[in-house]
Amino acid sequence: MTGLVSAHSVVDPSPQVKRIAAFVVIGYALITLVPLLWIVMTGFKSPSDAIAYPPKIVAEPTVEGYCNLFTTRTRQAPEYMAKLPPAAGMCDRISRERNMVIAGPSNYIPRYVNSLVIAFGSTALSIVLGTLAAYAFSRFKVPLKDDLLFFILSTRMMPPIAVAIPIYLMYRELGLSDTKLGMILLYTSVNISLAVWLLKGFMDEIPREYEEAAMVDGYTRLQAFFKVVLPQATTGIVATAIFCLIFAWNEYAFAVLLTSGTAQTAPPFIPIIIGEGGQDWPAVAAGTTLFLIPIVVFTVVLRKHLLRGITFGAVRK
Repeated sequence: MTGLVSAHSVVDPSPQVKRIAAFVVIGYALITLVPLLWIVMTGFKSPSDAIAYPPKIVAEPTVEGYCNLFTTRTRQAPEYMAKLPPAAGMCDRISRERNMVIAGPSNYIPRYVNSLVIAFGSTALSIVLGTLAAYAFSRFKVPLKDDLLFFILSTRMMPPIAVAIPIYLMYRELGLSDTKLGMILLYTSVNISLAVWLLKGFMDEIPREYEEAAMVDGYTRLQAFFKVVLPQATTGIVATAIFCLIFAWNEYAFAVLLTSGTAQTAPPFIPIIIGEGGQDWPAVAAGTTLFLIPIVVFTVVLRKHLLRGITFGAVRK
């Protein structure tokens, strides 16, 4: 043979297509990261630098925004300020520079904890109920299965404002207004439709023969479900959990309407952080930055399962 001819698969993209795809992906990533980077940077600016025009990209860093986020401050007369002992910490010193003293902690931490409890609680409950319902729809002959599945999905089509008033009246009668339990049940009812639909697709891809073999070996249906089906559906469960958590973590409309104090979450609390002379944008940016951390960490830790779960069932054998 005088030469070799290399075959090129029509499925494999050409080098030029790969370069274009890489350029598009990198450009999209940069565009989406700019707002997040700006929020993080604003959290370390002073209030004057945060509202400066033209906007200051590089400013002298300060933790005043985080101090204002975690504390409440009151303005005092210069005579009173002169009698105070030396500042006890950085936040105290920053407050005194503006003729203010720290009156106590803010409500951000309790609101943040409420978000953690409600979001993760509703996600866990949605996954448990959604997994059981999806398994039943996938394995058993349910009368009017298609109609029931469409009805379940249709609950996701309604905008929250359409049912806000009935839910508010119902919660007021049941005593669930401004309670963590009430918010967990509400977010679960919204998320369960998504969980059932996603998990049913994953359950359908798991061969029935695995369960049948396990039951032949002496397992009960429930034992086969826990020891055979669930381990294989882990990727789908993780992917569904991430989507449910994102909704519950970021939900704003119901949180504003149904909570005001005891069970209020961080999303309705962050925008009302008021500083000297108006909105304290560094404190708002600091609260937003901290609010992003759990969802980012949860997604990054489970990213392998998320990518596997999204593509699960894309190729049928």
